[in-house]
Amino acid sequence: MNKRRTRPNWFRIILLSLLVLAAAYVNRFVVADIQPLGVPTPTPTISPETLISEAESLFDQGKLVPAIDAYQEAVVSAPDNPSTHIMLARTLAFAGKYKEAQTAAEDALLLNPGNSMAHAVRGWALNFQGNYLEAESSVKRALELDPNNALAHAYYVEILVDSYYSGVGGFDGVEKAIEESKVAQALAPDLLETHRARGYILEATGNYEEAIREYEAAIAINANIGDLYLAIGRNYRILGIYDKAVEAFTKANALNPEDPNPDLLLSRTYATIGEYGKAMQYAESSVTDNPADTNLRGNYGVMLYRNAYWPEAIKELSYVVKGGLSDDGHEMEVINLTPDNPRIAEYYFTYGLALARTNQCGEALQIAQLIISRIPSDELAVDNANEIVNRCEQNLSEGNTTPLTTPTVESTPEAEATPTP
Repeated sequence: MNKRRTRPNWFRIILLSLLVLAAAYVNRFVVADIQPLGVPTPTPTISPETLISEAESLFDQGKLVPAIDAYQEAVVSAPDNPSTHIMLARTLAFAGKYKEAQTAAEDALLLNPGNSMAHAVRGWALNFQGNYLEAESSVKRALELDPNNALAHAYYVEILVDSYYSGVGGFDGVEKAIEESKVAQALAPDLLETHRARGYILEATGNYEEAIREYEAAIAINANIGDLYLAIGRNYRILGIYDKAVEAFTKANALNPEDPNPDLLLSRTYATIGEYGKAMQYAESSVTDNPADTNLRGNYGVMLYRNAYWPEAIKELSYVVKGGLSDDGHEMEVINLTPDNPRIAEYYFTYGLALARTNQCGEALQIAQLIISRIPSDELAVDNANEIVNRCEQNLSEGNTTPLTTPTVESTPEAEATPTP
């Protein structure tokens, strides 16, 4: 009862209270903000609408590869929207990525098998790959679903013309293409593809000046699509306005430097006006862009020959005649000699001439015989086949056992394979 009471230690009580308050603060505010290990930090999400708007802007600027990337991000963000797949497919086709364009269009069809635009773009992509029958079937299905689909009518024009060029379709297809181009114009007179299609059929029927005006109208809508400059350059080249053709091809090359076609056309144009050095440089650039294309190798071989690089010409042209594995590891496919392609005939007789110049007459005479037997109606090819025989006879009579060294350019004018319905 008389035990002495101890006085409370206020310092300890205050310290313990502060520790309790600190622990409560850490538990409520600090620990809650610490992310568990292995959980990714959240990042701001860009809406599909924003990505599509960005892609459209990039497309208008001619920046096709960044536009494709933006559309692909939009597809990932909203994979169930067929319209995004279709816009991606259209952009891929303009960029020359035709197989990928076909896949994107088919992805849209998986989401909506009755989408007219998806069928139309798929047909366009198939046409670029040379699958003309399936392309026509696809675009016809698009028109069944929506007869007022202006893009489908425009794509149908190109499919019909290309089918005629390839020999799959007849001249009635060209007449049908004229009608389709007018329908597309009536439905959507301000559409880029409408002017492009109208220009294409005018070009195919030999109305080159009118075709140029249509391509210029398309360029006025979007001045950054390289394919339009290729088209306008082709028509200037046929008209013999080579400075404007070179200007157009150069613009196309700047807009789409990975495309070998501007380099190829620049090469042929410079060869036409006798500037073989430049022709060879652009031919080499086209091969660099697509080293697996035998046709580009053949063109490069022709330009090497015209610059008196005969052994190098033989090497490149041999891929056309015999195929084989290139030094850079590409398996080259043989291009058979047929009477309907003057360009391939040029590759063959240039190969034979190069062999004759280097005194490889055993093979050179075989090439000459092949030309005479397979394409006897091609006067230019037959004349050069006879020149191969003459050179080999000259080699034999003079007892030549070493290659000739005097560069002489045979009469090999441009043999443009441009069918005019």
